[in-house]
Amino acid sequence: MKKLLVPALAALGLCASLPALANTQSQTKNPIVLVPGIFAFDTIAGIDYWYQIPSALQSQGAKVHVPKINAFDSSAKRGESLIAQLEQIRAASGGSVKKFNLIGHSQGGLTARYVLNTRPDLVASVTTLNSPHKGSPMADIVTGVAPAGSLRGVAFDVFANAVGNLVNLLSNNRKSASDVRAMLAEFNKNGAAANNQRYPVGIPTSSCGEGPETVSLNGNSIRLYSMSGTAPLTNVLDISDPLFTVTSLAFGEANDGVTGRCSSHFGKVLKDNYTMNHLDVTNQVLGLVSLFETNPKTLFQSQANRLKNLGL
Repeated sequence: MKKLLVPALAALGLCASLPALANTQSQTKNPIVLVPGIFAFDTIAGIDYWYQIPSALQSQGAKVHVPKINAFDSSAKRGESLIAQLEQIRAASGGSVKKFNLIGHSQGGLTARYVLNTRPDLVASVTTLNSPHKGSPMADIVTGVAPAGSLRGVAFDVFANAVGNLVNLLSNNRKSASDVRAMLAEFNKNGAAANNQRYPVGIPTSSCGEGPETVSLNGNSIRLYSMSGTAPLTNVLDISDPLFTVTSLAFGEANDGVTGRCSSHFGKVLKDNYTMNHLDVTNQVLGLVSLFETNPKTLFQSQANRLKNLGL
């Protein structure tokens, strides 16, 4: 009936009195926070890290925030920055916002885990996407080729940190300097194991198993999920595909070019073999993803709908 009334009332200038007929499939109780991984930025030159994903969620009623996170740093320091921004959002809401649904890509997943473990009162759910929870061979290769303190290692650090600082500058995020060595230290084999021992919540106890879907921390019930892909080459027009095809050769298991299938497991594993490489889940590069797989925007909308149906 409303659909019939809207055109008629519009002609009379009375449409403002009717409630919006918006799609509310993604309208979660708690805001969604999209936490970027390495090379973190929100927008550079009009290109979003989460390409067209925030708008896809917002079109279905979601409240979405994209924090400013250091391009290269430890997940703990990135996590502290994220906590400060979540507290700012909560304070600005006048009490209407108490918790958040954190969705983290790559290192963004580990950043979200830090917040989960240290400030569970801020967290309603954590979903990690293509996050190397148990490390990545790529980090071991880099630290092996360019050891910290060596001439080659110093040159690598200077170059990588300069790139990270440039990304921060272009993204209008100048709060702290990049520290690529702190980031790498979490993703080599030993560093990942130490990080998981420090923050074990949600990490599977078996080599390729699942963690719990629901955990209780300090009286806070929190849902945990993960998703990932195992296809380095998904679109011949995507300039990242050749790179991920090469880096995938360093793995002994199915992977997305950066994260191994089993390493991505955290909480309840929704799916770990999407036809996606490491960037496809963020709808990058510029939406050039597989035509034969669920579109990343749809994937985010479906996860938001899952959280909504759980009252989150």
